[in-house]
Amino acid sequence: MFNWTRFRARRFSNLFRRVARGGDGVARVGSRQIYILPTGNGLRFAAVLFVMLLGSLNYQNNLGLLFTFFLASVALVAMHHTWFNLLGLSVQARGGQPVFVGDDTSFEVVVGTEGKRARYDIGIPAGETRHQSIAIPGRDSGTIRIAQTTLRRGLAALDEVTVETRYPLHLFRAWCYVKTDATTLVYPKPAQVAPEPGSAAGDTEPRRRQGSEGMEDYLGPRGYRDGDSPRQIDWKAYARERGLVVKQFGGDEGQEVWIDWAGLTAADPEIRISVLTRQVLDAAEAQVRFGLRLPGLEEAPGRGAGHLQRCLTHLALYDHANDPLQRAA
Repeated sequence: MFNWTRFRARRFSNLFRRVARGGDGVARVGSRQIYILPTGNGLRFAAVLFVMLLGSLNYQNNLGLLFTFFLASVALVAMHHTWFNLLGLSVQARGGQPVFVGDDTSFEVVVGTEGKRARYDIGIPAGETRHQSIAIPGRDSGTIRIAQTTLRRGLAALDEVTVETRYPLHLFRAWCYVKTDATTLVYPKPAQVAPEPGSAAGDTEPRRRQGSEGMEDYLGPRGYRDGDSPRQIDWKAYARERGLVVKQFGGDEGQEVWIDWAGLTAADPEIRISVLTRQVLDAAEAQVRFGLRLPGLEEAPGRGAGHLQRCLTHLALYDHANDPLQRAA
């Protein structure tokens, strides 16, 4: 359904578009960055006032004229309150936790006021709807969360947000554009299955681990074969619809697994990155020491949440298009 109010607002704002920016990451809304137009309810309210005015003049009804001008005065006061509800706000956007491609990334927009006057019905439009509206007490701040669907790996940026209000009577809509530099890291989407990664060079004669059977090292996943023990099946991978995958363990002390770009044969670089992501997650889940090799980049073997995050970050930000080795190939 065509929204005439939003169409007029978009055309009007594009004539003289002013965006609030902040050098310290915090943008402050000034008087020249605020736009205001009647809403659909405001236009209907104006039409009713016009009919009331014509009827009062036609029948020379002074009480009707008084009531008409009183309602018009209320609308003018409401327009000023709508405009002042945005004036002086501070807006700062922050990125959320890293996500994988296909998941919704989250941004936080912190809106605050330095004056004593409280602000009401502050929101951020999302298409034909709005994100949650907040009320901000004097000298305080509130947070609005924005979710965006991710389609590619790398950095997802929130370049610009629109802050709006319809307070107090929803007869007018005031809004402003705020430039932000908020980003969120988007990890590659892991492949459903991945081949077994290679071991580190020099591990031809590893030392035996001293300890119980449960302290064996993880050697990597492989496909299910007839006769494999059900205890070796990775049931978590099966629940994720990755098929039957068997975890391989050995009693080798100090063995390190290398997850290597050159060890894959897929022609599409994005498929390689997806497979490498799956290998990294499998190795981290099994708590094995692993390293990552990409063209022009090497992450030394390690384990733990920090090591996993660094490897996933390398995969998310790796630019194969600008790599000279890949262009030569």
